[in-house]
Amino acid sequence: MKKVGVTGGIGAGKSIVCEVFRHLRVPVYNADERAKYLMSSQQNIVGQIIKKFGKEAYSSPGQLNRKFIADLIFKNQEKLQMLNSIVHPAVESDFICWAENHLQAKYIVKEAALLLESGSYKKLDYVINVVAPEALRIARVLQRDPHRNQSDVKQIISRQLSDTEKNKIAAFVIVNDESSLLLPQILKIHEFFYN
Repeated sequence: MKKVGVTGGIGAGKSIVCEVFRHLRVPVYNADERAKYLMSSQQNIVGQIIKKFGKEAYSSPGQLNRKFIADLIFKNQEKLQMLNSIVHPAVESDFICWAENHLQAKYIVKEAALLLESGSYKKLDYVINVVAPEALRIARVLQRDPHRNQSDVKQIISRQLSDTEKNKIAAFVIVNDESSLLLPQILKIHEFFYN
């Protein structure tokens, strides 16, 4: 079984690419969704977050106060690294357990925004980077996330590795610029893993 990572900058279209893989019956692990789940359900993680960020980190038991956490880490790299040091190892352990339940698959996909930044790509066999022009990415995020403004999105982009850096590591690059056809690119990769 091959382990394949799918990454890309905010608004590039990782989720739509992974949705196509799901329709192709490929098991897909969404690291960002699982991180949110683990931060609300795993008592050892909850305890560590409260210890580092205070009781305000949870609006009620098991209910992560996302706005509070986002405001804390958005402009503070040290606090962001502190949170990542709690969450990334937990997500990695969760992924390993999940992968063991899909050993019959030809390949599995791990979707993660910070796949390269976290270093977790080193435990995978291949990386796919989804790319799109920055202006299009910003427009997509503003449409999807009404709580963000253009400045917020540009700040997030500035903290992520550039496509040039990601493409050096990626075995495959999917262009999601609304003029290149997405499905043929995904099917070509899918066929590669089935041969």
